[in-house]
Amino acid sequence: MGSITRSFANNITTSGVLLPASLTNNSIANVTSYNAAIATGNMVLISSQTASNSASISFTTGISSTYKEYQFYFIDIHPRTDNVQFTFNLSTDAGSNYNVTKTNTMFRAYHAENDTDASLGYFATFDLAQSTADLPIVTEAGSDADQDLSGTLQLFNPASTTYVKHFISNINLAWYSDYSMNYYVAGYGNTTSAVNAIIFRMSSGNMDGTILMYGIL
Repeated sequence: MGSITRSFANNITTSGVLLPASLTNNSIANVTSYNAAIATGNMVLISSQTASNSASISFTTGISSTYKEYQFYFIDIHPRTDNVQFTFNLSTDAGSNYNVTKTNTMFRAYHAENDTDASLGYFATFDLAQSTADLPIVTEAGSDADQDLSGTLQLFNPASTTYVKHFISNINLAWYSDYSMNYYVAGYGNTTSAVNAIIFRMSSGNMDGTILMYGIL
């Protein structure tokens, strides 16, 4: 039992009343110091990029050892071509090549607008297994005027030269056949080289929308 907990425990009466002796300047200072030491999680906006009928959005600066986690926010990403995949890839040479070997899993939940179809399950069709290809994080995205996708991707400790580079993505989109689709993708870039750039693009055609990159302290 820690000293702070012991102090409180020794100064509680049988009826549950906390005695004044437990609330000393020293005990309060200790509690304040402890809480401050574990307060973490500040988000720092590093970059914001907007596509307007663009082939891709890439972040070739800002990914370094400064942060152990990077979060990417996808805001109203709209494909210009119907029934395409929204993908990403990683680089170890500042964007000269996007070809990091990747392995991942994917599952999805969906519900039709007309309420006739709904399901949740593993979706292996677009999984990669030790592939350098672009990795789909949603599939069959719709290009209707009101259709788009939004969500997040987390990239962990990309500057490590010891471990593989884990990522987790959660995205919801308006499917091309008028469904709400929620995709969950996780995996790793199988490299011990530092990852220092990332690219997002459709499997075919251009796109609109905004991507924000945050560093997590």
